[in-house]
Amino acid sequence: MGTGYGFGIFIGGVFSGEVNVNAVQRGPFQSAYLGYWIDEQQAGNSYVPEAVVAVLKFAFEELKLHRVQISIVPRNSASLRVVEKLTLRNEGVAQRYLEINGIWEDHVRFAITAEEWTERSQELTTSWL
Repeated sequence: MGTGYGFGIFIGGVFSGEVNVNAVQRGPFQSAYLGYWIDEQQAGNSYVPEAVVAVLKFAFEELKLHRVQISIVPRNSASLRVVEKLTLRNEGVAQRYLEINGIWEDHVRFAITAEEWTERSQELTTSWL
């Protein structure tokens, strides 16, 4: 499936969350999946959008990926708020996309390509980093 990278989110020196770049595929794909989580007590403070932008910068500028995708269960409003804040492109619902706890869950897929990063990197890094 490819390699992966994990980046901790530390708040006041305390490990409080993580952003992962998973299933890095090379060859004609040059793509990866991005996932994230944050401690409930730290949610809502915009730490995750900031961390996602930092990891997107790494993915596009260091790993030289062409596409990064984020897939979110539709009922996960906090995760959806992250991609909404970053105005990432919504690619629609993938039905029964991923099995979670024995149930095939729909996911809303969001993506950003290297071309979009080039257009938006200054705005995103200025706003979030």
